Amino acid sequence: MTPSPALLAARPAAPAPAPAPSPPAVQVLHLDEPLPGFPAHRTYVLVPADGTGLLCWLQSVDADGPRFLVVPTAAFFPDYAPALPPVACAELGLAAAGDARIYAVLTVPAGDVPAATANLRAPFVVSPATGRARQIVLSDATHPIRCPVRR
Repeated sequence: MTPSPALLAARPAAPAPAPAPSPPAVQVLHLDEPLPGFPAHRTYVLVPADGTGLLCWLQSVDADGPRFLVVPTAAFFPDYAPALPPVACAELGLAAAGDARIYAVLTVPAGDVPAATANLRAPFVVSPATGRARQIVLSDATHPIRCPVRR
């Protein structure tokens, strides 16, 4: 038995399928000053390493370039508020230090994830507006070089 056209018109339309989640964007970053030990590499991409965005790869665009695991400091260290030098903020095109996205470079000794540490003494600072970035070595000893990462 086929339903009448009136009955079909009275039915609510089936909900549209939810759109598939879009892959996280890859951000290209340009460094005016290279990372220590990697003078030939000045262009990197920041690529999500997981679906949460809490782990990212800072990857050189060069085929033989380095790759670093980084985390946004706000997610793991909410009280972390380094005093960024005004000269560095100006170099990156930041109107205010609060406009920066700050990442900590992780060390995972011998693949032992629970023993991972973050370098809070030398954050990787990104200007979202300009795509410029740099690692800033803080002059004060307030922030540790090897801070345990626990969430």
